[in-house]
Amino acid sequence: MKRFPLPKAFLQMATPSLDPSPRIDPAALLASPAEPVPSPARASLVGLTRAGLGERLAEIGVPEREARMRVSQLWHWIYHRGAQHFDELTNVSKGLRSALADAYTLDRPEVTAEQISIDGTRKWLLRMPKTGPHDRGAEIECVYIPDNDRGTLCVSSQVGCTRTCAFCHTGTQRLVRNLSGAEIAAQLLVARDRLGDFPTLGDRETAILPDGGRLVTNIVFMGMGEPLYNLDNVVDAVDVISDGEGMALSRRRITVSTSGVVPEMPALGERANTMLAISLHAVRDELRNELVPLNKRYPIAALLEACRNYPGLSNARRITFEYVMLKGVNDSDADARELVRLLRGIPAKINLIPFNPWPGTTYECSSWDRIERFSDIVFRAGYASPVRTPRGRDILAACGQLKSETEKLSARARLLLESGEARGATAP
Repeated sequence: MKRFPLPKAFLQMATPSLDPSPRIDPAALLASPAEPVPSPARASLVGLTRAGLGERLAEIGVPEREARMRVSQLWHWIYHRGAQHFDELTNVSKGLRSALADAYTLDRPEVTAEQISIDGTRKWLLRMPKTGPHDRGAEIECVYIPDNDRGTLCVSSQVGCTRTCAFCHTGTQRLVRNLSGAEIAAQLLVARDRLGDFPTLGDRETAILPDGGRLVTNIVFMGMGEPLYNLDNVVDAVDVISDGEGMALSRRRITVSTSGVVPEMPALGERANTMLAISLHAVRDELRNELVPLNKRYPIAALLEACRNYPGLSNARRITFEYVMLKGVNDSDADARELVRLLRGIPAKINLIPFNPWPGTTYECSSWDRIERFSDIVFRAGYASPVRTPRGRDILAACGQLKSETEKLSARARLLLESGEARGATAP
């Protein structure tokens, strides 16, 4: 099995600056929560399931006998062609196009900031449509990782996270709410828009890669949030993403990662039929209790039993066990040997992740020699043990580094306003 060494330079990169590139109006961030914010007059159809589109058509009076055909037409234009305006739907009557435009939009989540890593990784800060009069618009992060033979999109399932994993930056942000299935699926549409990854529909000035050179071929639910605490919406999003007449990504190219929500794992396998990844990170309950606090409720033995019974598990559909390498914490030879013992009998791949630093963390990444030694022990036991090359570290887009910038920007805005008021000036 061919394995590629990880450049030592990646392990020595300093924690990058968090200074955002876009200019922010501080006053806008600090508007009183009690101040009503108008809700959008028209809802977007982007990201909806077939059933959801059918309901929207019924709301504007489309007869039930023709709704199925109209749903198929909308599905093709939204998910296969990437239409952004109803007037692009050339095989739909002008009357229906007008009715759709009066009631709905094809708007995506707003890209409020984009960062591009030196390695080509792209991170987007996305603002979701407002859900009510006091909603300022929740923000999440989504990351595109190009590679030689694939392009992987890391999507978020929640705004913030319910888990407080000690090594993860996202875990330091409180949970705001679940994302809807439409909001999850819409992240892929945003990525395809930005990358020029749809069949041509005239001149798309928004496409960053108009030649479509690197496309989205894989989806990983490894962004913000715990997917299995939002299972219904994750299943809806997977249905949209994998539909063969739309975005058409195979469910074997969709991986859902969980920190170990044991009761929901069978339902994920049965309803979504995706690949599964487990954030393991420790081989002893006392350590995993610290690193992944959910372990106190569902300890390692219960988690691994659920893995052994995961629907569809086979050598062709192995479970990926994610293991972050923390210096002096979980990276000893004894840890590697115990990991092999624990996973015996489970068709598995062990994904070793060099720890990605973030401001305020007390953990350090294991040395390359230690990671290599750990990998060799696992590999000799018969498990694939690739070391995940850190991607996007310089823009905090690597594994465990994602966190919405809303709270940080709001704090900065408050300081700017207070400074301006002290000087008798208006904040910029």
